[in-house]
Amino acid sequence: MSTLASRFGNNAVVLRSERPLTNDQIAEVAPSILAHSAHESRSARYSYIPTVDVLDALRKEGFQPFMVCQTRVRNDGMREYTKHLLRLRHADEITGTREANEVILLNSHNGTSSYQMIAGMIRWACQNGIVCGNDLSDIRIPHKGDVIGQVVEGAFTVLKSFEQTVQQRERMAATVLDEDEQVAFARAALMLRYDEDKPAPVTERQLLAPRRAEDRAPDLWTTFNRVQENMIRGGLHGRNANGRATTTRAVTGIDQNIRLNRALWVLASELRRLRG
Repeated sequence: MSTLASRFGNNAVVLRSERPLTNDQIAEVAPSILAHSAHESRSARYSYIPTVDVLDALRKEGFQPFMVCQTRVRNDGMREYTKHLLRLRHADEITGTREANEVILLNSHNGTSSYQMIAGMIRWACQNGIVCGNDLSDIRIPHKGDVIGQVVEGAFTVLKSFEQTVQQRERMAATVLDEDEQVAFARAALMLRYDEDKPAPVTERQLLAPRRAEDRAPDLWTTFNRVQENMIRGGLHGRNANGRATTTRAVTGIDQNIRLNRALWVLASELRRLRG
């Protein structure tokens, strides 16, 4: 399949492909990954290592990028330094029956982010990137010392955490929710996304509505995926606080997307734990 590129609002430019992305493809979407210097605001103590150098080192260890995005900025002078994100898969994790595990790598060259790695997952049916809320796979590396070596080591640490992530996913899939529990999960998800002082623009039932026949199952894993996809993709019709017709927006900002995704994962994990 050919590479797909999307431009969402003013927050990010996103590129995802079924094949490993080349540096030329990445440069079109996220020039900050190939920047040759840090922003002028960084001090002499800032150890500048281009993200592309880190990426090349990860490629040598069997990791390949399949998705890239970077934050859009109003100041063009910051475009080559702003926060960016890569989702990579190891050679052993390239494919899967329904999902594939991914290592999420974040960085910037303007001081807004250290190197950070998080466990993620791609679900083939919706092509929606999930972010796992496992603290064991949350690794931060400051811009000093042997950055490349630490990032490569961190990527393998995240890789090892996938065993626990798969176990969590299987336990969610084995947890069947009744209708009231599904609605309660969706209601809690709305509270994560919208201001508690104002009514949400959409209902719990809208978040629970499946976008494909195979997503009608009542288990926690499927319920989590329905809610996650509807919240992240947006496009749901509803009413704002003033009663006017509105359509929910996709969650495209890097920080907001990561935060909401992780919160939903934690919410699902806690519900499964409470259910025993």
